[in-house]
Parts: sequence; structure tokens; C-alpha cells
Amino acid sequence: MGLFSRRQRDTVTDDVTDDTTPDAEADEDGAVQAGPKASTAPADESTDDGTDDGWEQEADRSHLAGGPFDEKDAPDEDRIDLAGLQVPSIDGTELRLELDQRTRAVTGVNLVLDGSSLQIQAFAAPKSRGLWEEVRGALRTSVSSQGGTAESREGIFGPELVCRLPVRRADGRTTYRPARFLGVDGPRWFLRAILSGPAVGDADATRRFEEILSRVVVVRGGDAMAPQELIPLALPGQRPGLVPADSNPLDPLARGPEITQSG
Repeated sequence: MGLFSRRQRDTVTDDVTDDTTPDAEADEDGAVQAGPKASTAPADESTDDGTDDGWEQEADRSHLAGGPFDEKDAPDEDRIDLAGLQVPSIDGTELRLELDQRTRAVTGVNLVLDGSSLQIQAFAAPKSRGLWEEVRGALRTSVSSQGGTAESREGIFGPELVCRLPVRRADGRTTYRPARFLGVDGPRWFLRAILSGPAVGDADATRRFEEILSRVVVVRGGDAMAPQELIPLALPGQRPGLVPADSNPLDPLARGPEITQSG
């Protein structure tokens, strides 16, 4: 596994611009519910996002490891310790860490494999309820307001969103990038994952990323945290840094690296 190719929040490919930053609050995994207005793109825009090919979920869950896990329930395995998250070490997978521009704090983890990316973040959640349902609704609204589309589906980890995210190119044209937004509610934490790239439309590649996600461990810790507060991450052997209170790590359109495709 290639380690620690650092990516700042404001360092993105030319496929993503700040024009996609939504005004609405978005704390969800970022898929939108496609409606009649949002589901049609102009004729001169690229719409071949691959979301219809090979996506159908299989009932077979034999490729999953049983997670994502809470720290106290995690089986023994060789993992990379990033403080709030522990991710499996897999040959051929590149690990990229997203950094806050001001504080240099680690705000997200990207696992890149064969041109596709799985972005993972963990957030504090209330004891009494999960966050994924309300996060999905907010993200649908946010993505739709930006001209993207999303569809709710029952996925391998439960309800998820399949999106086409609007991307402004350098020539001014808008194209659409496919992404799957997955959420898992755990004990006092919420895990969000965003799969982007060719794997969104490839069943075999999708299964590989699903298997990776099912081996992730969330380390919530015992500190008091506000709901939707990002669980601190860090490089191995380092202490977690401070994430600014005005940051919005749950917003998939405000933070370009979450939909960055490598390769």
C-alpha cells in the first residue's frame, strides 16, 4: 500500500471547482434523490457516468468482513492506525490523507485503487439515534440544488445514495461525475464513505471497495463531542490536530477531494 500522499482541502483536479460549493447545510453522505427536473442534463453535457452499469447489489454478502467495526468489537488484523480510524493495509492500494488548509489537521482518508477512490470520514453521533437518515436528506437537497441528481437505493450496508455530481470544467462546460454515498450508524459514531470513479459502475470493483469498508475500525474515544463533529484523525505516531469549528466536512460539494478521481 502506498502511504500518505497528502491532499489539501483546496487541492483538487481540474474537474472540481469552488463553484460547486452549496449554500445549504449538508451533513450527509452526499447523494441526491433524483427528481424529474434534476435527472436530465443538457444535451451538450457528458452524462455517461456509469451508474446504471453493473451497479445492482447482490444478496451475497460473503465478501464482507462484518464491519465497519467499533474499536471494542474489531477482530485482530493488520491495520494502519490513523487515530479516529483504522484502515486495512491492502497491497496495491494508495492511502491519501486530506489536510485542512489552515491547521494542517487530517480531515479525511482516501483509499485509491485502480483509478477509483473510497473517501472515509467518521463523526460523533448521539447515543439515542443515528445520523445517516437526516444526513441523506440534507445531501439530496444540496446536490439537487446544484443541478446534480441522486437516487436512494438499498445497498449492501443499508440505504445509500447514487449520485451524479455536477463538475465545472475549465472550458465552462458542466459534466457529471458518478458517486455512491454510504453511511453506517455505529455506537456514538457515524461513518460516511464516498465511492467515486470507474468502480461505481463495475460490480467486481465495487465488491473490492465494499470489502475494504467492511474492515474499517472507528475509534470514537470517550471524550465529549458534539453530534456531527469530525472524529480527529492523525498520521501514525502523531497526535490529532484541531479541525476548525467553521469547517463543514460533511458537505461533499464544498470539499473537492471527496469526489476526486485518480488515474
